[in-house]
Amino acid sequence: MLNNETVAGPGKGALSFENTEIAFRHSSNTDLKRAYWLFRIINVNFLVKIGPPITNFAMSIGLPIKSLIKATIFKHFCGGETIEECDNTIKNLSQGGVGTILDYSVEGEDDEQVFDNTRDEIILTIRRATGDKAVPITVFKVTGVARFGLLEKLDAAVELSAAEEAEWKKVQARVLAICTKAYETGVPVMIDAEETWIQKTIDMLALNMMRKFNKDKPIVYNTYQLYRHDKLQSLKDDHNIAVTEDFILGAKLVRGAYMEKERKRAAEMGYECLIQPDKQSADRDYDAAVRFCVENVEKVAFVAGTHNENSCRLLADLLNEKNFAHNHPHVYFSQLLGMSDNLSFNLADAGYNVAKYVPYGPVKAVLPYLFRRAQENTAIAGQMSRELGLILKERKRRKL
Repeated sequence: MLNNETVAGPGKGALSFENTEIAFRHSSNTDLKRAYWLFRIINVNFLVKIGPPITNFAMSIGLPIKSLIKATIFKHFCGGETIEECDNTIKNLSQGGVGTILDYSVEGEDDEQVFDNTRDEIILTIRRATGDKAVPITVFKVTGVARFGLLEKLDAAVELSAAEEAEWKKVQARVLAICTKAYETGVPVMIDAEETWIQKTIDMLALNMMRKFNKDKPIVYNTYQLYRHDKLQSLKDDHNIAVTEDFILGAKLVRGAYMEKERKRAAEMGYECLIQPDKQSADRDYDAAVRFCVENVEKVAFVAGTHNENSCRLLADLLNEKNFAHNHPHVYFSQLLGMSDNLSFNLADAGYNVAKYVPYGPVKAVLPYLFRRAQENTAIAGQMSRELGLILKERKRRKL
């Protein structure tokens, strides 16, 4: 039984997401200036749309654009090209009380050797996190260790060939190796959510790993995308399984990252789209999921992955109402590196568990991730305006 009776809270006054001094304490004047110009560019949809093809073309013909990318968008949103290059970011975040989630962000590969290499790299992130409170959680995507087409066939219940059956066994072995290392070292690992048409297989893998490794403490976490109208119920169903089979459910709560792709595919193929009809519905289910996890925190360990101030405020308030410790071991807040520092650092300053996703990998291989971040951000105009406003406020405070 967890001891949740003490109210940890550093007593620094009411939680505020407006305190830019705390939010940007880790950022130099140069960092602030770069962030300002970067978010201004991201705010221009036209530049974001033409950026990927121009960049890919320039790199394909050998133009020296890598150094420009590495010094700008890569530097802001990524920790480095290797785990070792992330050390400065890890230290910088840790000084503000924020943990690091090392996220090997190479994606879109389709080769067995690459899948083995990715498995080994994820295990290296777990080893790097072992014994280091600055790296409290790790993460991986199943498509980093499995062919997308294979997962698609499994989800659709299409009969596999003998070669595909052997391929699937290798996938399961890679996932098992990662989760076994997490269990042996005591370092939790989150399994990211992906497209709806491969998610059933990912959910099955995640639950099987929880059954095996989450008996005594949360080691494996699955991800619930609450912009899907069926995922609040999935969370509740999985909790029932965890209670019945006596393990701790690990849950990362996010809104979601594939909305436009999901709606387009559903329209083209003529099936019911699983995406919520509007943002209000997604917000409603997200906050309901947060409440559910807090109410069942003995059997649910969860990471609230959100840039939404209202949802962060809700979770902070719920912990206070329940008289739970701010740093309850089953509760984490999480945001992406380079975004929403006003949430991450002010929450950490108030004593809550917070960790930033810190993507890393070779610049060229991480480009799809970076462009997706930029394109997602332009779809959230309010978020970009908010980021710019906070940066301007801090620059004014520093008289820059």
